[in-house]
Amino acid sequence: MIPSGALTYLKSPQLRLLWASAHTRLSKNGRVARGRLTLTNLDDAQREAFGQLLDRIVGATHTVDLSQLDQQLRATAAGTGLLGVVEAVIGPVQDRRTDAAVERERRALLHEHANAALLAAGLDGCPWTSEWLDRLWRQGLPARLPSADVRTIIGQAATALGLTVGAHSRTWSRGELAQVVTGTAHGLDDDTTLNRLVLRGLALALTGSTDIPAGAAERRALWDAAGVAGDTIATTVLTYGLRPDNVPWLHERAEAHLTLREVRRITPLRLPHRTVFVCENPRVLEAALDNGIVAPMVCTMGNPTTVTLALLDAITTSGQVQLAYHGDFDWPGLAIANRIMTRYPTRPWQFTASYYRAAVEQAAARSIPRQPLTGRPAHSPWDLDLAEAMSELGISIHEEALIESLLTDLQTKS
Repeated sequence: MIPSGALTYLKSPQLRLLWASAHTRLSKNGRVARGRLTLTNLDDAQREAFGQLLDRIVGATHTVDLSQLDQQLRATAAGTGLLGVVEAVIGPVQDRRTDAAVERERRALLHEHANAALLAAGLDGCPWTSEWLDRLWRQGLPARLPSADVRTIIGQAATALGLTVGAHSRTWSRGELAQVVTGTAHGLDDDTTLNRLVLRGLALALTGSTDIPAGAAERRALWDAAGVAGDTIATTVLTYGLRPDNVPWLHERAEAHLTLREVRRITPLRLPHRTVFVCENPRVLEAALDNGIVAPMVCTMGNPTTVTLALLDAITTSGQVQLAYHGDFDWPGLAIANRIMTRYPTRPWQFTASYYRAAVEQAAARSIPRQPLTGRPAHSPWDLDLAEAMSELGISIHEEALIESLLTDLQTKS
């Protein structure tokens, strides 16, 4: 302990700049007094105080050898070196190097835990997960929360993502998913950190975007695209001509808007059909109805919502029914087709390169104004030539322009 008289002297205001500067340097040096420290813009009082302490003439700028200062202090009434003096005057000196090494090790262990959580959730082979974790780390998640909290929330987020966009995904209401993942129906409410982590993962998995949608409507659409509804009655799926053997009341409704609650009540469906036609735009289904075509149809009305996915699950769960899919010939249309064809046994319905080229020629022949392709390009694994043809021609063809051809096809198969 430094004697009180010596400590009073060392705490003089004129010496504080020296000790404060040395405190910063010792923290960077691993608490070791080495190297040189340059002090600038010293006033007369500071110069006099430093000169008395160091026993030399001090100018407005002065460089101090910390090792020599350490030795000098040990030989004074202070009876301790530079570290002891600085901690007595300024406060404890952290070892930043050691602290940084400990923090790096902590983050590495948390990253290993996160990868293990993704593996347990069945997401280890998904290419978007590395970007998801990297962004969480770059945005400081491990720094903001204790290790135990990081492990918990990453594990919950991975579980939620595995249940929505993983190999064992199914449809949920958000309250149901939250209950399973966190033990409370409010665990995925909009104001929770877990909600933001899961939404970022869904955005990467479903759209390739690294950003969470800014608007509430866009966030609800993203949840819907992942098969998660806000509730079981607010949204519906449009169907036509479904006549399942086990649901007599549906026979009486040529066209039907089914809620998620109704879909769950009638799952699984036992259909007499071997093919159910799926379109993206309700105008196609409406035209089929107007023309008396009775082929079984489901309309996704754009990106399929939770209730749409639930119905398609119910239709295909028996393994006896195949879907035939048609959508817009644009990049979002291909992205939707990828979701359908990846999740269900599906064949393209007039949705290949040859049909696309024919549609472009038809539009030109009818002097229909060209609509350029926009947005993020998508792949077409069911027909690699389709994406290539679309990139080559750069023209989008919406499904409504092809109703005549689609109806002709439906008439031959109904």
